Amino acid sequence: MKIAVVGASGYVGAELVAILAKHPLIEEMHLLVSENSEAKNVAFSQLYPRLQSTSTFSEQALQAFNSDWLAQYGGQLDAVFMATPHEYSQQWASAFLEQNIKVFDLSGAFRLNQPADYPAYYGFEHHYPDLLKSAVYGLAEFNFDQIAKADLVAVPGCYPTASLLATKPVTNANLQHPDSHIIVNGVSGVSGAGRKASMASSFNEVSLTAYNILQHRHQPEISQECGHSVIFNPHLAPFKRGLMATVTIHCRSQVTSADVEKAFNEAYQTPQNAMVRVTHGWPKIDDVSHTPFANLHWQYDESKHILVVSCVIDNLLKGAASQAVQCFNLVMQQPIGCALTANGDHS
Repeated sequence: MKIAVVGASGYVGAELVAILAKHPLIEEMHLLVSENSEAKNVAFSQLYPRLQSTSTFSEQALQAFNSDWLAQYGGQLDAVFMATPHEYSQQWASAFLEQNIKVFDLSGAFRLNQPADYPAYYGFEHHYPDLLKSAVYGLAEFNFDQIAKADLVAVPGCYPTASLLATKPVTNANLQHPDSHIIVNGVSGVSGAGRKASMASSFNEVSLTAYNILQHRHQPEISQECGHSVIFNPHLAPFKRGLMATVTIHCRSQVTSADVEKAFNEAYQTPQNAMVRVTHGWPKIDDVSHTPFANLHWQYDESKHILVVSCVIDNLLKGAASQAVQCFNLVMQQPIGCALTANGDHS
């Protein structure tokens, strides 16, 4: 197969290149950046020396992406991964789709169902409502049948991924109290802000702090996909990579610990969902850093009807790049762990 990664110079783009270079289906990969990128014409391994000589693609120069490039090479592509800003993805996704190229978009351009939500949460008008209707939300553990048939996959954000993996087994089983809010407290490392230098995400400036409370763009995404009202409290922490979401759910009065256990067993004790590991104790970010896995643990107080679930992921992998590859594997009818795990044979 022939693919392209647009935004290959960023942290997520680099992780995509490293994973896809190991994928047995990939024979040609174009590494693309925007026309005004300083990384244009620079060798990929020069930007990321840790990946030097690791694949046949690592020494390629990053190419400038524009309409001329698409006209010349688009007809040869089978799929494109867009690790690009939201408005950029919105602008170009339709152009790829018109050439029958499968699109895996890692921005937020197609995650929300309602066009009216984009000005409020993303600061721009959405001009492709038909694509919003056809886009499939790429939470691989729950939407695998729809993803397998999709032309446009909206890969979830990192916070929503951890939050939904903790929440959806419960809401799918309708264990939550209907008149309560689900409370999500998330903590992420600084790589979630991207590679571009910023005082707000500078490691020397960051201290553990809450931000964008009651207005974060991932709040409607989490609520939309779990089917219940969510209050989302994000925090930035002084570490490089990784993310934790701790979710508090008020359950119906008749819910027992056995009901909760059944919900999580039914969700995750299948080969399809082998990237999610239910652990015997509270998970740590170090347990999943630099891996495609999500680890989670739950505890339920039957007297108070309160369930707490904690989920940890690597924000650049399960929260972005490796999840996109899971979706790619589903679309291409490959084992879910292909290029992601040592044996790669999860089915």
